Amino acid sequence: MSKRIKVGNVYIGGGSPVTVQSMLSRRSDDIEGSAAQAKELESAGCDIIRAAVPDKDAVRLIAKLKESVKAPIVADIHFDWRLAIESVAAGADKIRINPGNIGSDDRIKAVADCCRAHGVPIRVGVNSGSLERELLAKYGSPTPEALTESALGSIEKLRRFDFEDIVVAIKSSDVGTMVKACRMLAQRTDCPLHIGVTEAGGERMGLIRSAAGIGALLLDGVGDTIRVSLTADPLLEVRAGLDILRAIGLGRGATVVSCPTCGRTRIDLIPLAERVEKAVAGVRAPIKVAVMGCAVNGPGEAREADVGIAGGDGCAVLFKKGEIVRKAPEGEIFGLLMEEMNALEREWEKTNG
Repeated sequence: MSKRIKVGNVYIGGGSPVTVQSMLSRRSDDIEGSAAQAKELESAGCDIIRAAVPDKDAVRLIAKLKESVKAPIVADIHFDWRLAIESVAAGADKIRINPGNIGSDDRIKAVADCCRAHGVPIRVGVNSGSLERELLAKYGSPTPEALTESALGSIEKLRRFDFEDIVVAIKSSDVGTMVKACRMLAQRTDCPLHIGVTEAGGERMGLIRSAAGIGALLLDGVGDTIRVSLTADPLLEVRAGLDILRAIGLGRGATVVSCPTCGRTRIDLIPLAERVEKAVAGVRAPIKVAVMGCAVNGPGEAREADVGIAGGDGCAVLFKKGEIVRKAPEGEIFGLLMEEMNALEREWEKTNG
């Protein structure tokens, strides 16, 4: 198991719940727009928010974000070590650097000393495009072995300066490479792992590739925090990350299961399932909801669902844990399902707040 590291008011690793991250896409000099976007991401369920800090003027954004949201803020730094130190002074909860492009050891030490003094962890990032020349020469390409060696080297650089609060990320646009490298790294370090497929693509293929890579690792017990990187609105990254966690049983909120339909279906199932998915998007309780097309087989196939509906010829049934509790016309069944959902959520909130 990885060790646990505190990032603002959130823990990463050590058996803590897997956190979902995203990155602001507004220009770093659009302070108000970036703060508004951060609020949207937090409201959507984003646990940790990262912001690019490309120059000294962008450091102003950190303080504004800290005023705007409760989620921890990560300052993303490349090349200029002084920006990392200034971001810590501005209130950043974590610093993301690539030691390979920060410069000499004395600069890396300065960042490590500053972060240690303020209790701020550092995430070191390695990807196929940032691999050191000597490792490219040694392995011939950004292989999983090369990426793992690079990540371990970055960890060692920080530990030489007595810095231990390290989160590490290995990313690649190739799903198989990323998965193999992260599995290797998890066997050789106890640092929490940030996982994701970089440059994954647009909304559709980016989600598919991210689900394949992130899901495979999490099912192996590898990974402590995730980002779904999409060429799309960051809100879609957050929703995708939460959906991946739900799909493998690690998520928060309601999960909807629905049958793929067949020739026995006598209810307009596809729009009904879509309607249910939208309706439960904001539910916090870990409820499993089933939307089935056949009133005969539906309750049996989905008997593990907390609550569900199944349709027939103009009528439908409401069931709980596989037991039919009510029959109703097709047009009324959605409302009955929502009543049951709301009751289950109220019950859960009494215990969990």
